[in-house]
Amino acid sequence: MQVTVPATGVNSYNYSFSYLCLPDDKNVCIIDDIIRAMEEIQSARTANRSVPILRYPITQLADGRQAYIGHQLGGVQGWGPSGAVRGQGTGARGEGVRSARALQLTYYLQAHGSLMDRVASQWEKAFCAELQHFAALHPKLGLYPSTSSSLRTDFQFSSVLAHRPLLASLGACGVLAVLCCSMRDCVRSKPWLGLLALLSVTLSGLTAAGILNLTGATYNSTYLGIPFVMLGHGLFGSFEMLSSWRRTREDQHVKERVASVFEDVMLRFSGSTMLHLMTLGLAASPLTNMEAVRLFCRTATLSVTISYVYMLSFYSSCLVFTGYLETGYRHGCFCRRVPKPDRLDSKPAWYRCLMYTRYQDEAQTTNPPHEVDHSPAQTPNSNLTLTHAHIHPHTPNNTAAHGHVHVANSTHPHPLPHPLPLPLPHSTANTEPNPQDSHLLLGCVRRCYGDWITNTYVKPFVVLLYLVYISFGLMGFLQVTQGSDPSALVAMDTATVLYTRAQQRYFSSYSPVIGFYIYESAPYWNASVQRDLLEYAKGFQRISWLEAYLNYLSDRNQSTSQPRENFTHTLRHSFLREPQFAHFADDIIFAERGQGEEPDVAASRIFLVAKTTENKREEMSVLLDTLRRLSLTSRVRFLIFNPSFVYLDRYAAAVSSPLRHSLLAVLFLLGLSSLAVMEPLVSVWLGLTLLSVQFGVLGFMTLWGVELDCMSVLCLISALGHSADSSGPLLCGFASGQGDSRTRWVRVALERHGVPSLQTLICYSAALVPVSSVRSNLTRTLFRCLTLTAGCSVLHTLAFLPTLLTFLPPSKTQGQRPEGEGQRQEVECVEMNDSTRVVDQITTV
Repeated sequence: MQVTVPATGVNSYNYSFSYLCLPDDKNVCIIDDIIRAMEEIQSARTANRSVPILRYPITQLADGRQAYIGHQLGGVQGWGPSGAVRGQGTGARGEGVRSARALQLTYYLQAHGSLMDRVASQWEKAFCAELQHFAALHPKLGLYPSTSSSLRTDFQFSSVLAHRPLLASLGACGVLAVLCCSMRDCVRSKPWLGLLALLSVTLSGLTAAGILNLTGATYNSTYLGIPFVMLGHGLFGSFEMLSSWRRTREDQHVKERVASVFEDVMLRFSGSTMLHLMTLGLAASPLTNMEAVRLFCRTATLSVTISYVYMLSFYSSCLVFTGYLETGYRHGCFCRRVPKPDRLDSKPAWYRCLMYTRYQDEAQTTNPPHEVDHSPAQTPNSNLTLTHAHIHPHTPNNTAAHGHVHVANSTHPHPLPHPLPLPLPHSTANTEPNPQDSHLLLGCVRRCYGDWITNTYVKPFVVLLYLVYISFGLMGFLQVTQGSDPSALVAMDTATVLYTRAQQRYFSSYSPVIGFYIYESAPYWNASVQRDLLEYAKGFQRISWLEAYLNYLSDRNQSTSQPRENFTHTLRHSFLREPQFAHFADDIIFAERGQGEEPDVAASRIFLVAKTTENKREEMSVLLDTLRRLSLTSRVRFLIFNPSFVYLDRYAAAVSSPLRHSLLAVLFLLGLSSLAVMEPLVSVWLGLTLLSVQFGVLGFMTLWGVELDCMSVLCLISALGHSADSSGPLLCGFASGQGDSRTRWVRVALERHGVPSLQTLICYSAALVPVSSVRSNLTRTLFRCLTLTAGCSVLHTLAFLPTLLTFLPPSKTQGQRPEGEGQRQEVECVEMNDSTRVVDQITTV
C-alpha cells in the first residue's frame, strides 16, 4: 500500500513513503524484519524452493542475520517436537511458527526540518484514513493504527469531551448554591450570594487563563482539575462569610457587620489559602521531578491566588450590597421593599408566603424593655436621656455568648423617658430568628445532628467507624499499583486505547526490548568478564554481539580468551565483515589508542527481552530494580534503558510526592503555631487530620481501581488544601471557646462551621456528577479522586473530629482566654431625643 501526500506551497510535490522513510546505511527504507522474512517465504514459494522456517521469537533471515520478531507477531501457535501444535504464546526459542493471530508493523519516517515534519504529519493522517477505508472493506479484519501524534491528540481530546459536562457542572452547582443560601425569610435570604460566589470563582478562572495565554503557556487536559480546586476553596470561603454574617447583630450598621465578618473569617480563610499555596508551590518547585505535576501546580497556584483576591474584593463587595438590601428590608431575590405585616394581611396567600419576613420591631416585642420609674422632682428639661450599658461578652461574634446588661438612670437632673431596648450581644433568645425562619441545614444541625453525634451511645460507633476507615485505607495503601500505562490519561474509545488493548492482548508475552549499555571500556577478552556478561543475559531472549562473536570464534576452533590485540583484530577485520554479522557494527564503539595499536572497545550494547506473564508491569518493575542493583555492584559498568522505563521511574516519584507534601504541610502548620498565628493544639489536630485524609484517599482510591498515575498524584496534592478548608475552621472554633463543656463547644462549632462544610459538599458533589459521564480515563480518575477527597474531608469534619474532640485535648476548663476575647468590653450608648424624634445615637467601645 502506497500513500502520497500533496505538499502545500508554490512548488507542489507528491511525497511517497519511499521519500519520507528513514533510510539505513545503504539508503534503503528501514522496514520490520517480519516483512523481510515473509518476502523470503513468498519468493521461495514462487521459485519452488524449500520454504525457510519462520522461527519465534528470534528467526534467521536468508543472509544469516538473526532478527527478533517477538513484538511483530502476536498470538503465535508453534509446532511441537513431533509436529504437535503448541498453545498460543507457549513456543520455545527457535520453534517454527504455525499461525499467528496478530501482526504489528512499524513505519519509520524522517522529520528533518519544518517542511518534512509537516509532510510527515500529513502522511500519517492520510495513512490512517487509508486504513479506515481498508477496514470498512474488510470488517472481519481488525486494524488499529497509532501514530506519533495519536497520544497527544487523544490526551487533549478529553478536554473536548468535557466541554458540555463542565457547563452542566456549573449549572448544577449554581442551582444548589442558590438553594444553600436561601432561607424562609425573604429579606435575610441571600440567593444571589450563591450565584455571585460561583461567578467570583469563574471570573478568577478566566483571569488566570488570560494571564497564562499572555505569557505563552500551553493548555493540557490535566488542567481540568484546576476549576474544582478553585471551586472547593472559593465555596468554603463564601459560605463561611455568609454564616458569619448571619451571626452578626442585625441592629448594627452594615460596615460594622462586614468588619465583624472579616474579623471572624478572614484569618482562617487566609491561613487555608496559605496552605494551598504552600503545597501547590512545593509541587511546582524543582523538588518535584514530574513535569506534568509542576505545570499543573504552577497554574493552580496562580488560580488560587487570583481567587483569593476576588473573594476579598468582588465577593465582599457583593456581601456589602446585599447587606444594605437587608437593612432596607428588601426582598433577597427581587430587591423590592417588603411591606409590613399589616399591609400583607390583605394580600393573597402566595404573596404573603413570597414576601414573608420578620421585622425588627416584632423581635423587640418578644423582649420588652425594662420599665423604669422616674422621680417627679426634676428640672423641666425633658429632652435628654442618658443610658449606660456595660456588656461582658465571652467571645465576639458568638451565638453562645452570655451578656450582662445593667441599665440605670442617670443622676442628671432631667426627667428620663423610657430608653430604647438595648440588644444583647448575640444572645440566642434575642437575635436568633424564629425556628421557621432559620436556615434549613442550620436547623437540622442545631436541633438534630449536633445532639446525635455527641450522644454518649453514638460515640463508640463513630470511633469504630474511624478504625474501619483506617483499616480499609491501610488495605488499599498496601495494594497501591503503578500507573505506567499512558492510555490511562486519554479519552476512551480512541486510537491509543484500542491500539493499547490489542497490544496487551496479543503482544504481552514478552517485555519491551531492554538496551543493555556498557558505557566504559571493559576487558572483553577476559574469560571471567565474558562469563559475567553471559550470566547477566542468561534467561533473556537476546541478540548479543558478544555471544555471537564467541560462537564465531568457537566455530573456527579459536580460543575465546585471547590477548587484547588478537581479540580486537579478529573482531574488527573478520567478524564484523561477515554479512550476517555486519549489523553488529552499530552496537560497538571503538576508541583509538596509539599509532599501530589496535583500538579498544570503548562502549557496546546488547538487546534483551524478558518473558512475561499477565502481570507484565509488576514483573518489569522487579526486573528493572534487579538490573539496576546489579549495575551498582558489577565490575562491568553498565546501565539499562527502554522508553517505557520513564513511566516506571515516574511511579517511584509518584508514591513519594504526596507523602512528602503531607509532611511538609504538617511542618508548615507547626511553624505557624510557633509564630503564635495558630494555637499549637490546633496545628497538631489539623496536621493529623490532613495526614488521615491523605491516607484515606490514597487507600480508597486504590480499592476503587485507580492507579497512582499523574492525575491521581495531582488530586492527592490538592486534597491537602481541601481538607484544611473543611476541618480548619471547626478546629479553630472549638479551640477558641473557654468554659462550658466539650460537648457544648462541639455543637457550637458544628453550627458555625459544620454547616458551611456541608453546603460546600453539596455544591461540590453536584459539580462532580456530570464529570463522571465523560468518556475519558483521565476524567474518570479525576472524578473518583475528587469524590473521595470531598467524602473523606467531610467525614472528618462532621463525624470523626466532633466525636474525638469530646474526650481528647484541648480542654475547656476556665482559664486565660485568648487575647481580645478575655478583655472586658464596655459599651456606652447615649441617646439624644428632642420633642419629636431621635436626633442621634453615639456608641463607643
